[in-house]
Amino acid sequence: MDPDGVRLAAPSLEDGRHLWRLAGDCGLDVNSPYAYALWCRDFARTSLVAYDAEGVVRGFVTGYVRPDSPETYFLWQVGVDPAFRGRRLARRMLDHIADRVVATGLTRLEATVTPGNTASRALFASFARDRGAHIAWTPLFGREHFPADGPDGHEPEELVRIGPIG
Repeated sequence: MDPDGVRLAAPSLEDGRHLWRLAGDCGLDVNSPYAYALWCRDFARTSLVAYDAEGVVRGFVTGYVRPDSPETYFLWQVGVDPAFRGRRLARRMLDHIADRVVATGLTRLEATVTPGNTASRALFASFARDRGAHIAWTPLFGREHFPADGPDGHEPEELVRIGPIG
């Protein structure tokens, strides 16, 4: 447990519904409740949940090992309860999951970020800097890769690659 009373741990199956709710509260792209339950079951070793002192989920990281790049951890989502923002929780979770995946032999981290997401861009830049790792941004998904008739459309996503992260 850290000084804020936050405990970082692998998610349990019961956490899926809480990740789904928190994703919505954070303004993330919300997947189905089923997807979060499945994520907590099948990708618990590469995901992370932050519990407050009362055991309430206040943050999460979901990710997986890329099948065609087994040295690469792909970070899917980072969510922090709005009440816990400003406490460096996202960075603590990122460092914790990175240490965990590095211990299994992974050396690179990837994620996608929309151009306007300055908080995530700053998070990844500071992470790379503090680990002495190279960081590169490249276009990955354009608007043409997403449904044109979606509720809000979807911004393009850029790929951030960081490594080595050891």
